[in-house]
Amino acid sequence: MTSPSTGRITEHPVPGRGPYAIAAGPDQALWYTLEGSGEIGRLAPGGSPKAFHLAADCGPTIIAPGPDGALWFTESRANRIGRISVDGTVTEFGLRECGPYGITAGPDGAVWFTETTTDSIGRIATDGTVTEFPLPIAEAFPSAIVAGPDEALWFTMNRASAIGRIDLSGAVTLYELPTPDAAPVGITLGPDGALWFVEIAAGQIGRITVDGKISEHPLPDRGARPHAITAGTSDVLWFSEWGANRVGSITVDGVIDSVALPTPNSEPHGLTLGPDGALWVALEHGALARVVVAGE
Repeated sequence: MTSPSTGRITEHPVPGRGPYAIAAGPDQALWYTLEGSGEIGRLAPGGSPKAFHLAADCGPTIIAPGPDGALWFTESRANRIGRISVDGTVTEFGLRECGPYGITAGPDGAVWFTETTTDSIGRIATDGTVTEFPLPIAEAFPSAIVAGPDEALWFTMNRASAIGRIDLSGAVTLYELPTPDAAPVGITLGPDGALWFVEIAAGQIGRITVDGKISEHPLPDRGARPHAITAGTSDVLWFSEWGANRVGSITVDGVIDSVALPTPNSEPHGLTLGPDGALWVALEHGALARVVVAGE
């Protein structure tokens, strides 16, 4: 299959259905979830994609590097946490029915995840021991989660339109967003030491400092439906515009730009800075997009 290209963006078709989230692994490769076909994919830049099969209906969702040299991922429909080593060996850990979604390595050598249907944050040690911390709010729908610069985890609450902070003891602090019904989803640690997040319903990019100060940056297209966000090179962060078929960028000073994807209706979701210095984006239509960024 020919890879669509704009010169700046090249799409690389991958087998399986629905590339959703993507992460750079410790093996100089991109690892991604194939939510529609129940697989984990691997692509080394310049190589051929490979898929590792899970249960077809398990719903692998978010994937992130773990503290142990493996990749860890959520299985939202199967209510499991998965671990895949760089040689493709998969281990799965069962949870209660909780709809796990976001996942990240914590500063304590464990993996932390969100439970969308139980209003809880989970912690899983590398031996599979699970601890759960309930949130002091109902129907919050905790979504993405990331380690902050302050020995704590920060997460979005999609239905509560708030940002949460949980320390390693399980103590939770909530920060309500200025915009009602903003529906935050993705969150990442920015190069300025603040947490940056997307507001899918409001069409904005948000920023919160570790002391809880929030600022919001409206996108030129408020209907772009930003979904995921990641730190790029220098002072730039990148985000997917799921509703506009674009990839956007924002500097730490709030300067916003975007670039259109070459294939219509490609449904961009997760994105990460790759080992080759390019930005890689998971496209649900069946490809990974490689975006040349400044300085590559």
